[in-house]
Amino acid sequence: MSDQLKWFKSSYSDNEGGASVEVAHDDTIHVRDSKVAVSGPEFQVSVPAWSAFIAAVQPGA
Repeated sequence: MSDQLKWFKSSYSDNEGGASVEVAHDDTIHVRDSKVAVSGPEFQVSVPAWSAFIAAVQPGA
C-alpha cells in the first residue's frame, strides 16, 4: 500500500544526506526515513495521534 502513497519530504530535512524525514497520508499518517525510503521501515499513526504529536512539538506551543 505505501508504494501508492505520495510522500512529502520535511521542510526541516537537509539536502546533504543528513536528517531527512518523509510523510504521507491516507486514512493514517505514514512516516519514513528518506535516506532508506525504498527498503527501510516506515511507521503509521492515526491522524489524531499525529495531530497531538505536532501540537506538542511545534515551537511556541
